[in-house]
Amino acid sequence: MAEQDKAAKERVTARNELENLVYSVRNQLNDEEKGIKSKLSEDEVETIETAVKETVSWLDENLMAEKSDFDEKKKEFEGIIHPIFAKFSGGAGGQGGAGFDYGSEDMPDHDDL
Repeated sequence: MAEQDKAAKERVTARNELENLVYSVRNQLNDEEKGIKSKLSEDEVETIETAVKETVSWLDENLMAEKSDFDEKKKEFEGIIHPIFAKFSGGAGGQGGAGFDYGSEDMPDHDDL
């Protein structure tokens, strides 16, 4: 029973991490005060918005997915957004810069999991 509880907790944590990341990206992209959208090309904005919509749909359709599924989807999502936002910090894979922080303070890096 304890092992099932542990697995359920890990699954919920992985889902929450993905949700937090996706909604943080969406909210910050639409935050006019930060002006992030104006610093991106139309293609980049469309790429991010599409990734957000597709990931939210996936989350809605996969409420009971396994931890590994959530982790894989998070990695896929990060693979889309990291290259776009890396230019704000001047390096590949960087976070932050230009006032953009897609949840790095609230969420452990995927390497920390």
